[in-house]
Amino acid sequence: MSPFLPAAGDELTTDIATIATPSLWFITIAAVIALLIFDFIVTRKPHEVSFKEAVGWSVFYIALPLLFGVWVWLEHGGDTASRYYTGYIVEKSLSVDNLFVFILILAAFAVPRALQQRVLLVGVAGAIVLRGIFIAVGAGLIATFDWTFLLFGAVLLVTAIKVFRDARAEEDEHIEPGDLMIVRVMRRVWPVTQSYHGTRVTVKEGARRALTPLALVMAAIIATDLVFAVDSVPAVFGITSDPYLVFATNAFALLGLRALYFVLENALSKLVFLGYGLSLILAFIGVKLVLHWAHGTWAGVPTIPTNVSLVFIVAVLAVTTVVSLRHVRKHGEDPALEAAADAVAESPHSPDAGPGER
Repeated sequence: MSPFLPAAGDELTTDIATIATPSLWFITIAAVIALLIFDFIVTRKPHEVSFKEAVGWSVFYIALPLLFGVWVWLEHGGDTASRYYTGYIVEKSLSVDNLFVFILILAAFAVPRALQQRVLLVGVAGAIVLRGIFIAVGAGLIATFDWTFLLFGAVLLVTAIKVFRDARAEEDEHIEPGDLMIVRVMRRVWPVTQSYHGTRVTVKEGARRALTPLALVMAAIIATDLVFAVDSVPAVFGITSDPYLVFATNAFALLGLRALYFVLENALSKLVFLGYGLSLILAFIGVKLVLHWAHGTWAGVPTIPTNVSLVFIVAVLAVTTVVSLRHVRKHGEDPALEAAADAVAESPHSPDAGPGER
């Protein structure tokens, strides 16, 4: 059998088949909410995150999806588990790429180190809500229109080209807070204080309430999450059309993002070729979706099964990581990301310090 022909049960379909029952949906959403609440409780008192603490939480949030995948395997078989693990790997890879942008945002807003995990946690909560909305819309489109996979494939191919161009760009990456649309809009509507005030997003100044810089950076992170959702959700739909598995992979990838940030913040600048690898993965999944749509129209068109996708994605990530580390050993790290990471690491220790007090 050709590796590009689907195995039994391996095709994506426009039918919304799902392993989830209403009770499983309820349990999963309740567990996600409980984990978010627990994280908010843990971070209620601003403090600097140690490397040991970040590693401990990262191990926990990686073990959870791996164990969940074992349950999927035992309850629903290897094919379903393979789709779940492949989708999780794709989402985790894209979330690591998201951390590059988060570093730039935290550096641009000079977020005090003690407040960084609260900002990231709000971003994670916002991202999960946004992904849930996108997944519901995507599932509805798949159930209604047979050209949805073609649309998703086109989105991923366009995104892959953009990611590739960004990876090739030689100019330094940086973000100016005043250039962000969400920041400009918020500043027009409300006054903004010069300093951070702990975890408070508003304070009373005179007769009016004013936003703190923390409110602006949280809004910037959530707005960025909205952009990320445009490519991450179609990418997982390219692996499985089960909306429950798409949600589970997104939620698991995002929940550990806060801790993973503090583990990788000094290592991200070493992954100099990650953008190239991700662009190749997005293009591959885009082609997979287009082939699936074409197969539904012309039965002779081959499709790419999940096991081939899994091997390809893992191989690309492995090669990207090895080549990046070898390049850094010879030529040094990405100077823009290294500078941004240094700026974030050297952010004011006081949670009341502001952008103008660095």
